Amino acid sequence: MENFKEQDKYMRAKERVAEMKKFYGNLTSYILVIGFLTFINWYTNRLAYPWVLWAAGGWGLGLLFHAAKAFGWNPMFNKEWEERKIREIMEKEQNEMKRQRWE
Repeated sequence: MENFKEQDKYMRAKERVAEMKKFYGNLTSYILVIGFLTFINWYTNRLAYPWVLWAAGGWGLGLLFHAAKAFGWNPMFNKEWEERKIREIMEKEQNEMKRQRWE
């Protein structure tokens, strides 16, 4: 049982590191692409409409959600929340089965 817990912790840590690596890759590409698009926007029409803000805002919002998932800021993405809900459902089913046996 102890070995299973350690193995489970290791797998969760491995998944979290993989998610963080994906986030940092996404952040790097965001910086490079938005920087390039900003240069194009500035170079082609300096005082005209800054359309690059739409790209930066949309991708930035996605990047924010990815960071929340990677670093566990949102309880909905947290593995502990998932495990707690699974245990809760399993206990509920187990109690219902016990209740049915007594009837």
